[in-house]
Amino acid sequence: MATETTNTHIDVVLDCVRVGEVRPLEPEGQPSAITKHDVGGPIPVTTLGLGGDHQGDHRVHGGPEKALHYFSLEGYEKFAAALPNVRIEPGMLGENFHGRGATEKTVCVGDIYRIGTALAQVSQPRSPCWKVDNLLGHIGANLTLAELRCQGWYFRVLEEGEVSPGDRMTLTERPAPEAPLDRLLAVQQELRPDIDEVLLLADAEGLTERLRKRLLGRAKWLQSHA
Repeated sequence: MATETTNTHIDVVLDCVRVGEVRPLEPEGQPSAITKHDVGGPIPVTTLGLGGDHQGDHRVHGGPEKALHYFSLEGYEKFAAALPNVRIEPGMLGENFHGRGATEKTVCVGDIYRIGTALAQVSQPRSPCWKVDNLLGHIGANLTLAELRCQGWYFRVLEEGEVSPGDRMTLTERPAPEAPLDRLLAVQQELRPDIDEVLLLADAEGLTERLRKRLLGRAKWLQSHA
């Protein structure tokens, strides 16, 4: 059952709203919309994402469970510090929004945020792929993101609305305080995580069904190999 937040205050100013079209990503030329550009507002926010935004591979991107993507400025700073010889700037990783004041350590699965006039729920962390390496021209950049556990996260849209640069992303409810994104990412990376913790995270309200099944499968394997 959802509970209103009391001692947690997240209120982020969105520095940008970004959308992208599908284009060939070098060097292989695979279709991708990871390269996005700033737009003014108001931009429609629908259950399938921002108006004018597209995805190149619908098997792993987009859809109702990954309608919006946020990446923190704090995450960009950590990423840039880890790879000082690589040009890394906010907006390069395909996010729809970035800002300061919410990170994987402070955001939980299931968190509900007012974003502009829309209402959206955190559904799962992002899983960086090979496209990050291609985009930055650095093999292993995606693995560095995973190791840092600053991967950004996805939202599903609960109430459609509009958003503009400078609007706020404000936490309104936290139904699963036991499931911060940082802990979920850590458990996914651990060789033998605690089974009870895996099951607890799998039961987090708001988690995507696909990731829930993956965690339950992991717990089953751990139980059979205890």
